[in-house]
Amino acid sequence: MVSVGSLFRRKAVPLLGVDISSSSVKLVELGQAGDGKLVLEHCAMEQLERGWVTDGNIEKFDEVAEAVRRAVKKSGTRTRNVALALPASAVITKRLTLPGGMSEQELEVQVESEASQYIPFSLDEVSLDFCVVGPAKNAPGDDEVLIAASRKEKVQDRQGLAEAAGLKPLIIDIESHAARLAAGRLIEALPGGGLDAVVALFEVGALTTSLQVIRNDDVLYERDQAFGGAQLTQLITRQYGFSQEEAEAKKRSGELPDDYGSAVLRPFVDSLAQEFGRALQFFFTSTPYHRVDHILLAGGSAALHGLPEQVIQSTGSACSVVNPFDGMDIGGSIRLKKLTREAPSYLTACGLAMRRFLP
Repeated sequence: MVSVGSLFRRKAVPLLGVDISSSSVKLVELGQAGDGKLVLEHCAMEQLERGWVTDGNIEKFDEVAEAVRRAVKKSGTRTRNVALALPASAVITKRLTLPGGMSEQELEVQVESEASQYIPFSLDEVSLDFCVVGPAKNAPGDDEVLIAASRKEKVQDRQGLAEAAGLKPLIIDIESHAARLAAGRLIEALPGGGLDAVVALFEVGALTTSLQVIRNDDVLYERDQAFGGAQLTQLITRQYGFSQEEAEAKKRSGELPDDYGSAVLRPFVDSLAQEFGRALQFFFTSTPYHRVDHILLAGGSAALHGLPEQVIQSTGSACSVVNPFDGMDIGGSIRLKKLTREAPSYLTACGLAMRRFLP
């Protein structure tokens, strides 16, 4: 029997957004003020050791579950409902045009029938979900429907991890979708409300940097590249003879030798900006577009000193570092200085937490 549900369903109850990457667990809980303004109520981050999560697969289940438990405790939340996400590589998505006016039950039958054409394994082995995006642009009376499917064991891994950490999984989303949801608020804050702006969202992870190019909620282009913040850690290790663990700890604390900025950081920032430029060139050569209006930088390395300025110089596009909590009220338990430093890492977790308020 096909498991339909979880990937797109709205949950209005209090909800934690928990993002599990290869390097850390990020947790966000949002509330809403009387005037409708979002409130950051709780957030926390817990580091993971290298190899615990690889390519989105949880290799050290007990250790990661314990890290999730620590993040929950550190945050101070009492909420136990959680939204998690799978990497886009673990999910097959497809947009379909289907007749409008069908009931959800009729849609479900139609989606199952259509999905079998696009999924390269038995529907008995997948968790399948769908949502109606809206009226089809070129087919009056029809609806555009987004379907998403993932192997059941991938979904069950996330569900089991949440339960092992004492949480109740309500939503399994897609990391790139959650990131776009959170970035949407920031795009709306661009000149002209971001209307028709071509925006490149780079998320710099430990091992992988992902690019999504977005225009008016449409994804024009997606690409992952195998470089990230772990390369900076390796450079520190080679330059100063630290162990991997020492280098990572000193990178996070800022306790590095005086020549770090010139000998290690600046060359890495230059290299990172060049990688962004190459990624955009792939976008330009494979689409009709030849420019981006704004670049958003997210992830743990996004706030490296000098990176936005170097990206502007390399690409000629406006660039800013993401703070997914811009325009929100901040709860009294949040340490503002720490939040400012870590905010770019919370983009996906923030998008997961925002699922609570989707119509």
